[in-house]
Amino acid sequence: MIRRVVSLVVLGLIAFGLAAGHARSAELRIALSSEPSSMDPHFHNLASNNNIAAHVFEALTRFDSDQKLVPALAESWRLVDDTTWEFRLRKGVRFHDGSELTAEDVVWSLDRPATIKNSPGAFTLYTRQIIGKEIVDPLTIRLKTLTPYPLMLNDLTTVFIVSKKAAQGLASEEFAQGKGMIGTGPYRFVSFRRGERVELARNDAYWGAKPAWERATLRFITTDPSRLAALLAGDVDAIDNVPPADLAKIRTNTNLEVFSKVSNRVIYFTLDQGRDVTPFATDKAGKPLARNPFKDLRVRQAFSKAINREAIADRVMGGLGIPAANLVPGPMFGYNPALKVEPYDPDGARKLLADAGYLDGFALTIHGPNNRYVNDEQILQAVAQMLTRIGIQVKVEAMPLTVYFSRANKKEFSMALVGWGSQTGEVSSPLRSILATINPEKGMGTVNFGLYSNPKLDALLEEGLRTVDDGKRERLLQEAVAVAVMDVGLIPVHFQVVTWATRKGITYVPRTDERTLAQQFR
Repeated sequence: MIRRVVSLVVLGLIAFGLAAGHARSAELRIALSSEPSSMDPHFHNLASNNNIAAHVFEALTRFDSDQKLVPALAESWRLVDDTTWEFRLRKGVRFHDGSELTAEDVVWSLDRPATIKNSPGAFTLYTRQIIGKEIVDPLTIRLKTLTPYPLMLNDLTTVFIVSKKAAQGLASEEFAQGKGMIGTGPYRFVSFRRGERVELARNDAYWGAKPAWERATLRFITTDPSRLAALLAGDVDAIDNVPPADLAKIRTNTNLEVFSKVSNRVIYFTLDQGRDVTPFATDKAGKPLARNPFKDLRVRQAFSKAINREAIADRVMGGLGIPAANLVPGPMFGYNPALKVEPYDPDGARKLLADAGYLDGFALTIHGPNNRYVNDEQILQAVAQMLTRIGIQVKVEAMPLTVYFSRANKKEFSMALVGWGSQTGEVSSPLRSILATINPEKGMGTVNFGLYSNPKLDALLEEGLRTVDDGKRERLLQEAVAVAVMDVGLIPVHFQVVTWATRKGITYVPRTDERTLAQQFR
């Protein structure tokens, strides 16, 4: 009798273990290093927002893990004439509420970014070129541009298609409550707890490959030690942005797997060049400077020479950075091989400052996020020390990304750390967003925090955007990049190498665009 009871207990424990194992395989738990500022897929063009949205919503076109263009909600397209694109939608695609995707939803979604008020980073950059929309039939739409526009397919990867019926009339903040969160993507929205997590459920009616997990929980653990501790403790199955200092140790852990890739994201410093007086530059006694030092090219050049990019890549980033002289890494479209990384030259920097009238330097507060980019606060501190060596008295102010971007969008800072990844797979994305002269009507300069303006760059960019010949367009964009870099429109520092770590047995195909997508874990 006792033996029979013991056997039943053992069988029960085995059954419980199998059930527990099945429960674990039914849910994927991911810890993300940055959290979204908004759940509205059209409100703020921010990587952490777009990453969450890409689980629930889809665009007409999309990029694969290497940023090669592939069909998404549009199964095919063609040029009717030089300025008219025709898209054929997939048949039978349904939103999560069961309603069928039609061309009317597409038109409404492409119109919606222009109606968003007070966007910190507008998606109109990618919709402004469309001057006409024609619904040919429920599954066919034609988009008209004023001039030939070769980047149409690239731009459309950034604009998610939402259900007109579900989202019409909603304010952006209502999306966080689940209203309007009706997409066609591989996961359905379940809940959002700000500062904590997003919970998703598999869309079993999805038109494409089904995710491996029934549920996905995306937790926001923005501090590196806590995120890694959660993985080591088994509280999560995967993390993004492995702490560089722990990378070697993690690679030797037989219970974990690591995946990495050079990303398209350039980490750079933006400098206030638009105002005659800049708010965070003073003399060393704290008195505001009579003129903005960053309006002088020699000062901007001095700051660039003062930054030791190799040291940042090796020591601060632990090898997870590639010193940058461009806005996109090679061999992406528009990379300019003629541009070389600025050599570290503190003596040359001090001479330039003296020539500009700042023999004794000045005082400066530099700003940046402390939970957005890999080792962002450490980069700020390292650069502060480097600037101190050329006579700049530097104070660092780092803050959570939600606070930081709210202030950066108001152009509050004199010098700030920012990152930009090319959403369109080529260099026109950063040129248009972070360097073009601010022009809301054209959708240009939407994230130009430094108020930089250069007519030559603008002219080259605009000509490139309407040039159909790929070779000629790339040469124009490369020249525009050279203009920006030589004029120190911003200071490129490095390209991030992004990493993911998982429990053994779980794999991930690393992505150039840095996205961490639950549907791509296996």
